[in-house]
Amino acid sequence: MLIMNEIRLRDEKLRQLKQGRTAYAESGELIRLIKREIEKEHLHVYCDDTRTGCWFIPMPDSKTS
Repeated sequence: MLIMNEIRLRDEKLRQLKQGRTAYAESGELIRLIKREIEKEHLHVYCDDTRTGCWFIPMPDSKTS
């Protein structure tokens, strides 16, 4: 049942990022799940790994006109 909770947390963190809000995770497994989804969805996010966890910071899209 633990993985279902982490998937819910992952989904919530991704919602935050898509809304332009910073997200934070402490668990190594949760960080791995979030990073995998960021790659899969091609989101522009800066990952700041620290000793205690990881900050996910949404970056503006760099689209040229």
